[in-house]
Amino acid sequence: MSASARSILEQKGRNVITINPTVTLGEAAHVLEEHKIGAVVVVGMENRIVGIFTERDVVRAIGSEGKDAFDQPVSTFMTANVYRCREETGVNELMEMMSSRRFRHVPVEDNGKLSGIISIGDVVKSRIREIEQEAEHIKAYIAG
Repeated sequence: MSASARSILEQKGRNVITINPTVTLGEAAHVLEEHKIGAVVVVGMENRIVGIFTERDVVRAIGSEGKDAFDQPVSTFMTANVYRCREETGVNELMEMMSSRRFRHVPVEDNGKLSGIISIGDVVKSRIREIEQEAEHIKAYIAG
């Protein structure tokens, strides 16, 4: 049985660091560093997802705007077209989505509300757990 986004969140927790779109790039970079994370979800009215801001966005902003980028709102540089998944989304679908679209973080929604975030590292850990469990089942079957 393949794991789902829900089972990953049950293992790692559902805490999601969020920021407002008016926060400056400098403040957003500080949030990433402070929490030792690679992405932060940008939320607007009613706590709805309006974007995602990642380490890659920081690099692009500095590359295009230089030091002036630090005082501009994060909404200028965030990715507004955020791919999301549902809690029922399977690990294989998550792997396909992340590798084909080339991103490393996916917010999870449940009934339109942000319920967690999954990184490529979370997906890999989940897949490794599945493979280890399959190996144990095979060993037990062979041993009789």
